[in-house]
Amino acid sequence: MTRESRRAWLTFAVALGWFFLLLWPLTGIKADGSLTFDQTLAIFWRVAAAAAVLVVFWRLKRKGSFDGAGRGLATARAALARGISVVPAWIWWILLAAGALSYPLLTNRYGQDVAVTVLVYICLGLGLNVVVGLAGLLDLGYIAFYGVGAYTYALLSVNYGLSFWLCLPLAAALAAIAGCIIGYPTLRMRGDYLAIVTLGFGEIVRIILNNWMELTNGPKGIISIPPPSIYVPELEPTLHFVPFELRKITYAYYVILGLAVFTVVAVHRLNFSRIGRAWEAIREDETAAELMGVNTFLLKLLAYAMGAVFGGLAGAFYAARYRFVNPDPFTFIESAMVLAMVVLGGLGSIPGIILGALALIALPEVFRGFELYRMLAFGGAMTVMMLVRPAGLIPAKRMGQRSEERD
Repeated sequence: MTRESRRAWLTFAVALGWFFLLLWPLTGIKADGSLTFDQTLAIFWRVAAAAAVLVVFWRLKRKGSFDGAGRGLATARAALARGISVVPAWIWWILLAAGALSYPLLTNRYGQDVAVTVLVYICLGLGLNVVVGLAGLLDLGYIAFYGVGAYTYALLSVNYGLSFWLCLPLAAALAAIAGCIIGYPTLRMRGDYLAIVTLGFGEIVRIILNNWMELTNGPKGIISIPPPSIYVPELEPTLHFVPFELRKITYAYYVILGLAVFTVVAVHRLNFSRIGRAWEAIREDETAAELMGVNTFLLKLLAYAMGAVFGGLAGAFYAARYRFVNPDPFTFIESAMVLAMVVLGGLGSIPGIILGALALIALPEVFRGFELYRMLAFGGAMTVMMLVRPAGLIPAKRMGQRSEERD
């Protein structure tokens, strides 16, 4: 056995030891205080055997044992890509639209609820992608804009009776203003300092929502928020239009699907605009971009404002969907979750972020049958993904490296 092989198997043994230490408290400590190893060992040996098989395959792959099969798969993949490219792109878009529109007709309420949550996080992830992926600014308080949008719709609809559709642009505008307020004093900082300051501003917004009792009702939140509504014709006694509330989860799915499509199109257009090119120049080398005439401070502030717009839209839908809002959902862990979607999917990549949202929201639901240790399986799956694809599931085509990172 070579030194490299011994090192690999030693690492494998240490990883299994850590896995056992994590697994035993979940399965070996009973509610009555008794301790047992039976269930823990039964699960541990299955996982250890499967992991050992994977390590063996990985070692064989390193030695080149599967090079022939890899070449065959590469040939098949190239042939499949050529076959897909023969079909016009508009046909794929029609099939995708048909699948998205027919999804509620093919699934139950649970599937629709998961899809609605995924679409909300797609809007949030794409909004944060403008800040982190395009402009290269680390933001750990992005969820604050989500809260601003939610409370904007809640307050305007409950206190003034404004409709959801009228509150959408208002929520986006107020979130953009909040982004400018947060961004103006912080964007002269870089790196870790910027991350810490944005984290602090996110917590400030949450604490304000939690303590401003006269406006937000504090921890009790705001209830009886009206759902979105549209006007439909009614023939009796004469033709007139009456409001129809979109209460069902199916209607909510189509509303957030429309917002998600709008977000995808808007972020795509921003990405390939002159502003998007300037953001990328700032991301790659801010000093060089400034020397080339790019107003870096103004464009970074614009990135914060534009990213906040999509967070505000998602927040307004959140308040309308659940008809109740309080400060509890707008915590740092939610900001970290959205940032994880951006990093996991691929910085600056729209398809990657959509896939990252599916992985982080839908994957735990797939593991729900594992009950107590489903999050352990979920964390393991995320670790494997980042080890295999460190640049993200679908990396952006235009992505360089900052000069300070090279240094």
